[in-house]
Amino acid sequence: MYSFKNDYSEGCLPEIMEAMVKTNLEQTVGYGLDYHCENAAALIQKAIGRPDAAVHLLVGGTQTNRTAITAFLRPHQAAIAADTGHIAVHETGAIEASGHKVLTVPSPDGKLTPADVEEVVELHPDEHMVKPKMVYISDSTEVGTVYTKAELQALRAVCDKLGLILYLDGARLGCALTCGENDLTLNDIANLTDAFYIGATKNGGIMGEAMVILNESLKEDFRYHIKQNGGLLAKGRMLGIQFEQLFTGDLFFRAARHANEMAALIQDCFDRCGVKVVAKSPTNQLFPILPNEAVEKLALDYDFQVWAKESDTETSIRLVTSWATDENKVRAFIRDFEALVK
Repeated sequence: MYSFKNDYSEGCLPEIMEAMVKTNLEQTVGYGLDYHCENAAALIQKAIGRPDAAVHLLVGGTQTNRTAITAFLRPHQAAIAADTGHIAVHETGAIEASGHKVLTVPSPDGKLTPADVEEVVELHPDEHMVKPKMVYISDSTEVGTVYTKAELQALRAVCDKLGLILYLDGARLGCALTCGENDLTLNDIANLTDAFYIGATKNGGIMGEAMVILNESLKEDFRYHIKQNGGLLAKGRMLGIQFEQLFTGDLFFRAARHANEMAALIQDCFDRCGVKVVAKSPTNQLFPILPNEAVEKLALDYDFQVWAKESDTETSIRLVTSWATDENKVRAFIRDFEALVK
């Protein structure tokens, strides 16, 4: 049984494990104030071209999103997201539990447009409703698609026009930035968003997300919010060491490129076989729509997520590749799949 269920099944990149072992007996201060965390923040500031950025290291994506939203929004304010957005679907109501509503927009490709944002704002005109204040997007999205620079610039413009915060969830930002359809850089994202995070959990880290705040008005007391939301890790250096490795040299992008390359091999097979997809993904998440019988047979040898019932005879599944995905296993999957659809 080989798993294509997610991109965090394996432990971590060997370079990270080696660094963790090498530094194991070092004595450092806690709560992200050690020199590893400080160096990691400096490396990220350099990578994004923004020495003025505030960088905070947290453990996981849900924790990061909840902390950011509770820090950035007042109690009556809400976030706008695609209906597939992580904060709307896969965070167990963490945002609503904090007192903030998530206003969702139908989006088959997982992306928001300026028209989507304007429509939500128009539907919430007064104090009898929550007030939209944040636009939440993911890159790559929950269905594997990516934003172009023009699309992000358009969202920035509508946020400026309406006085909204633009926040980007970068759990899979590495795969977004290294895919063939991408024309964004880390510097572009830093200059077009108010805040975003860089994901390590799903890109070769043991755990960890790097929260990057660019808007000066959002920086104050952010560590207080991290602590209040249970995110201030006592052994913070565990996060710092990982991001030091990821942003020394090309490791962060190299890990993501491998995940994308493995997914591309499978997608090429789907294209040859005429397989329909939920959304055409250029990144490491694939969403083929298959006959129920094919899904059942594949499940005998491979682990994956059943995504949705598409009809009485067809089901969509999600296949995810990672920095550690074995190319030999990918090619075995392709051979098995082609044998099924002949």
